[in-house]
Amino acid sequence: MKILIAEDDTTSRLTLAATLRKFGHEVTAVSTGQAALQAWERDVYPMLISDWMMPELNGLELCRAIRNGNRQHYTYVIILTALSGKNNQLDGMDSGADDFISKPFDEDLLLTRLRVAERILELHEALRTEATRDRLTALLNRGAILDFLQQVLERRAREGGDVGVILIDLDHFKLVNDQHGHLTGDVVLREAARRMQSALRPYDRIGRYGGEEFIIVSPQTDGSNSAMIAERVRSQLSASTLSTPSGELAVTASFGVAHAAQFANPTPEQLVAHADDALYEAKRGGRNQVRLNAERSV
Repeated sequence: MKILIAEDDTTSRLTLAATLRKFGHEVTAVSTGQAALQAWERDVYPMLISDWMMPELNGLELCRAIRNGNRQHYTYVIILTALSGKNNQLDGMDSGADDFISKPFDEDLLLTRLRVAERILELHEALRTEATRDRLTALLNRGAILDFLQQVLERRAREGGDVGVILIDLDHFKLVNDQHGHLTGDVVLREAARRMQSALRPYDRIGRYGGEEFIIVSPQTDGSNSAMIAERVRSQLSASTLSTPSGELAVTASFGVAHAAQFANPTPEQLVAHADDALYEAKRGGRNQVRLNAERSV
């Protein structure tokens, strides 16, 4: 497990890091709460072990910042403290801490607390998967992909750059269900999802938007590159027939592309609507093609 340590005392920090590595964990250790927050914002850490009393940003302030961070993956927070008393622990719980370990820490107690944390994290991950994944295709569901789009638009507002959105509709999918049945239709949806996902970059995300519609979010990608991604996905999808209970079926899709820099601070819903306009043009133009929304903001 990847563990982030925030501890301003050098001896305690090195001792704790060495102990955790001995237990087989991957450790990042920093000396301030601010450095820990920056590390947490850059990477995914299932666990944070933080000293309570630190300059700049103490352990409870760090915990509050993490709980307000709106990340998909839960971070289990253990506070190291020499303080005692129920009121102190209540303050920690109110800040979002999960557990406390007294300083100096006992190695066996630390190992026990880590095992408890791992079980809780496994439960969190199972619940998160259940809440964010489409059961049929295993892609992100509509709510989760729109949440991801919101996050990358917020990052764009802070850091600049662009965001591409690709809306996809499988061509004539209703005919598949009508002529071959919903069992075949489900196979087509699953295989189409697998093929499209395989054509994406590691940092792109694809979700099932609803029915036979899918959506791709491409961070830091302008319109021309988003259109290239869409064309690669389109080619991958239609390269060969799909094996189904009803035999081999050819499947194509239409693609509408929009990107955030075209418009003045679009919301996720507005950006999807612009991609939907381009998707309509792809359908009207004969389907199985990519169209880029050409509208410009004023």
